[in-house]
Amino acid sequence: MNPMLALRQYQKVEAQAQVSEASPHRLVQMLMEGGLDRIAQAKGAMERKDVPNKCILISKAVGIIGGLREGLDMTNRSDELARIDNLYVYMMARLTEANSKNDSKILDEVSDLLTTVKEGWDAVAV
Repeated sequence: MNPMLALRQYQKVEAQAQVSEASPHRLVQMLMEGGLDRIAQAKGAMERKDVPNKCILISKAVGIIGGLREGLDMTNRSDELARIDNLYVYMMARLTEANSKNDSKILDEVSDLLTTVKEGWDAVAV
């Protein structure tokens, strides 16, 4: 068996085990980590001029941020929640723009924003 394939399969099983045992708080952390990873990978693909993978990775990051947005409890509408919702919408739009303009600085901007949101989430005690 190809060692890289074996490693990917192990990582997939490990990730599935983490998800099945994770609290809702930890699941959100994992989504944010995944979003940051995809943005970093997209930046690498952009630098390598690997357009197909850049597009795939940015699309995955947009999907992850969309998932975070869908997870917001909009029944309890508050100003803070509305700001986070708007921030997620902004991040998704900026990622789309980064993809179309091939602009790594926009990827850095979104990564910084998502890192800030993640740091706030990480600070919340469960």
